[in-house]
Amino acid sequence: MTATANFIPLSLCVLTVSDSRGPENDSSGDYLATALKEAGHNLAARALLPDDRYRLRAQVSAWIADPAIDGVIVTGGTGFTGRDSTPEALLPLLDKTMPGFGEMFRQLSYQEIGTSTMQSRAFAGLANATFVFCLPGSTGACRTAWEKLICAQLDARTKPCNLVNLRPRLRE
Repeated sequence: MTATANFIPLSLCVLTVSDSRGPENDSSGDYLATALKEAGHNLAARALLPDDRYRLRAQVSAWIADPAIDGVIVTGGTGFTGRDSTPEALLPLLDKTMPGFGEMFRQLSYQEIGTSTMQSRAFAGLANATFVFCLPGSTGACRTAWEKLICAQLDARTKPCNLVNLRPRLRE
């Protein structure tokens, strides 16, 4: 499959998972919302929820059930503390995991934060033909993931292949 010559804007949602941030200081969610819009995508919805696996699962389930939503980017809750529950909340929703995303994210992150990257449980996958990316809560981690991985894969012009061009075949 080859890349297309034209950009295809996607409808994306951003979810911030945090017990300590509010709308006034959600720098990671702000960064992702701005970055995806600057790339030409549509911010379909945005939410900020506490680290509660059932509320996270309910919100992401609603988004992936909506055929107008192409992807969900989640920031926060991927660490090792007792409250971090994004993987436990969202991995059960995935139809397919994308192991390479987490592996590549940690490799890139290692260059920035060294061995601390071992504490990241960042992951991605596909749920009901919707791309789901789960990132750490730091703005730096969101920037790394967006600029070095996600942005290019959500651009139909990326060669030799990208996630956008797979969309017509995701429900096969």
